[in-house]
Amino acid sequence: MNVIDLFLKLLSFESVTPDDAGSLKFIESYLDGFEATYVNEGGVKNLFLSKKFGEGVHLCFAGHVDVVPAGDGWESNPFVPMIKDGVVYARGTQDMKSGVAAFVQALKDTDSFDGTLSLLLTSDEEGEAKYGTKIMLEYLKQQDMLPDCCIVAEPTCEEKFGDAIKVGRRGSINGILKLKGKQGHAAYPQKAINPVHLIAPVLSKIAGVDLDSGDEYFAPSKFVITDIRAGMEVTNVTPGELKMMFNVRNSTKTNQDDVKAFVSKAFDGLDYTLELSQSAHPFVTDSSTPIVQTIDKAIQKVCDITPKHSTAGGTSDARFVALYGIDVIEFGVINDTIHAPNERTTINEVESLYRVFVETIQTLKG
Repeated sequence: MNVIDLFLKLLSFESVTPDDAGSLKFIESYLDGFEATYVNEGGVKNLFLSKKFGEGVHLCFAGHVDVVPAGDGWESNPFVPMIKDGVVYARGTQDMKSGVAAFVQALKDTDSFDGTLSLLLTSDEEGEAKYGTKIMLEYLKQQDMLPDCCIVAEPTCEEKFGDAIKVGRRGSINGILKLKGKQGHAAYPQKAINPVHLIAPVLSKIAGVDLDSGDEYFAPSKFVITDIRAGMEVTNVTPGELKMMFNVRNSTKTNQDDVKAFVSKAFDGLDYTLELSQSAHPFVTDSSTPIVQTIDKAIQKVCDITPKHSTAGGTSDARFVALYGIDVIEFGVINDTIHAPNERTTINEVESLYRVFVETIQTLKG
């Protein structure tokens, strides 16, 4: 079986979150020389495969086998991969069974390495990720089995295969603000306190405002309002409370305390409550680390292109890996149809990704 055969096989598993649909057992049997460990919780399956070749660096490939629901608008069966003019159509082609196929085949074809090679797969990345990679990493820490470096094979390229790797990700701070008022009759505004009127002059001070200036890796952390609602959908009653929801995709320059201080200044003198939660913390992997240097050179050799180092986009399971001090990067196929109808990638990209991973394994030094 080559990487494309493996890719097509993985695409045939209808592994909608959190169901792995048997794909993890298949991968375990395919990499029969690797030691398998499962940590399953909350209906989620997590698989860790490892093989020690020597005493050097421990490199882990990580990813997920689960996919989002297919949805409507497909021109073919989303779980029966279709190949047309060198393009493969199926749910999960980009996100991220191309990456899984590439690193599984690279591990399958490796017979020597100066250290340990491993694979971490979950069936719960597209969901809440509560019982996925996070749980497995906690287990690996307890067993003193955490890797030194990690490649997450999410789709990262933008216009051309090989043009971008992710060396970090922004964090995500979520906020719920409730602004108190006093409900009343619309005909007697002087007897009420309308929170909609209270927030009106504040919005221009907060909406879309940058909380920092960013840096070479991160765009500025922006205050993005996602929802505002108040009232009872009638025209003659002023609301007694307003609820505003917002999100800040934060760089390493902004944290929850900074957001709290920003809101406090903007709403000074008003009666409000604020709830903040952080679903992801920002991180960046130094470009001088061996894993970044090695995959840069591998991409240059295979693709004849120098990748840019990016932190753009949403979140991935790399955020959990980075919390353990592991040097983590992401590299995968072009990202332009993930979660969309007729999701697709090319045979050439998958084969090239496989070659990049093989080259990385062959040349990585601790």
